[in-house]
Amino acid sequence: MLQSCYWLGWDNGPMDTAALELSDNPAQSRYEARVGGKVVGFAEYRPLNGAVMFTHTEVDESVEGQGIGSKLIRYALDDVRSRGLYAIPMCPFVSAFIRRHPEYIGLVNPPHRRIFGL
Repeated sequence: MLQSCYWLGWDNGPMDTAALELSDNPAQSRYEARVGGKVVGFAEYRPLNGAVMFTHTEVDESVEGQGIGSKLIRYALDDVRSRGLYAIPMCPFVSAFIRRHPEYIGLVNPPHRRIFGL
């Protein structure tokens, strides 16, 4: 059940994913994927005590199928891991990513894994 929301605005055809920049934007509580300074995707989160709750992910529909969402979530989860925090995958896209990549299941608190089908 992979789900993400889409927004319009990037209609320049296929993009060069080698130019993809991934970063955390704590001022807006989201991880961002940018190309040429333009946001093409983001994963919103809420910082909690000892955890990061992922609430919503969007990828521009014009770059769908190019792996942008997966690269963004991998970057975000790696960052969460490096800070010694748990991930709470409320966003269906994030929980589906973790199901497909079991190396990230350890980021979800064991009592919560069943809730997310992990």
